[in-house]
Amino acid sequence: MTDDALAVGEITEGIEKERIITAARVVVCSPGRNFVTLVVETRGGVVGIGDATLNGRELAVATYLEEHVCPNLVGRDAANIEDIWQFLYRGAYWRRGAVTMSAIAAVDTALWDIKGKMAGMPLYQLLGGRSRDRVLVYGHANGRDIEHTVDEVERYIGLGYKAIRAQTGVPGLESAYGVSGDKMFYEPADAALPSEQRWDTRAYLNHIPRLFAALRERIGFGPALLHDGHHRMTPLEAGRLGKALEPFDLFWLEDATPAENQESFRLIREHTTTPLAVGEIFNSIHDCRELIQNQLIDYIRATVVHAGGITHLRRIADLAGLYQVRTGCHGATDLSPVCMGAALHFDTWVPNFGIQEYMRHTEATDDVFPHDYAFEDGYLYCGESPGHGVTFDEKLAARYPYEPRQLPIARLEDGTVWNW
Repeated sequence: MTDDALAVGEITEGIEKERIITAARVVVCSPGRNFVTLVVETRGGVVGIGDATLNGRELAVATYLEEHVCPNLVGRDAANIEDIWQFLYRGAYWRRGAVTMSAIAAVDTALWDIKGKMAGMPLYQLLGGRSRDRVLVYGHANGRDIEHTVDEVERYIGLGYKAIRAQTGVPGLESAYGVSGDKMFYEPADAALPSEQRWDTRAYLNHIPRLFAALRERIGFGPALLHDGHHRMTPLEAGRLGKALEPFDLFWLEDATPAENQESFRLIREHTTTPLAVGEIFNSIHDCRELIQNQLIDYIRATVVHAGGITHLRRIADLAGLYQVRTGCHGATDLSPVCMGAALHFDTWVPNFGIQEYMRHTEATDDVFPHDYAFEDGYLYCGESPGHGVTFDEKLAARYPYEPRQLPIARLEDGTVWNW
């Protein structure tokens, strides 16, 4: 071997040693709401940040990471993202599930962050470069009644949004999904033990078409409008609502019915041409394979943090692209800015992009998670910082300790537990 070859070999070996993971730790904090953050360090001093937040079950993921995942990371090469993903997924006899896949997602996001920083490139470049210059996003407008909701939609239009999700209170019900006192930072997890809310699907079905009739009368057909059914309808009820909403040109009807039985969406599809979106609670390609292959949905809403990270979300998006299904990733405040930053790089790359949910974080959250992405005129722009462009202020996070909070429980008027 020549001296030059020996020198190259020594340099390569040195670089590889710099990539070795030396530490992985979990931080749970609550700057307005709870977040689970994974910090991965390499021998060369490069740090990667991942989001592992699972709303209402944060400590379950944190414990899984601390007890089962982090000890397996130390000593591994951070560059081997695919191998580590397979190790954590295939290597675990008990696969899938929200806790496991959120933990894997945190590792995957942190490793992509490290790879970008070591390459000196923004994450979207590592994925294959830009498919677009900016990412269309939608915001959340809600009100106690139709008139209030219409006013809120107009306010979001004034903020620059070109797409808005509209939710309203329902007459006769004390609470309705998506309606909150705080109109910018909606957080449904509201108590240490679940609160219970009454629900009446019939009242809801009769009321929602009136909302969108009022909206189109006031704002016209320029802005895109979305609505979230939040899994509360049967397939036939969802078909009925979709049909009633057809004159109002919805961008999509989201989570119309629980998707454990993927075939149930066929019945909805037979009754309406309103576009359908689902998937924010999916954590595997198997949760949506039949929905995509049978073209029973138009948008897949799986997200980085709950679907196993960028590595696995790419596979879901590639499958969806074969069937002209577009992405519409979940992006509520129960995803930290770390996940949002990673999602925006994914959105910038993915060929079959549709839209990105964007619910703003509080000022306290933004302080704990400084980031380089920015909103302008209805779009989000990912930054050019190496990695995913989001950092983590651990000292500041320590000022916001974990606060036990769970999501509500829904019951029908007769007391039957229903889908919240």
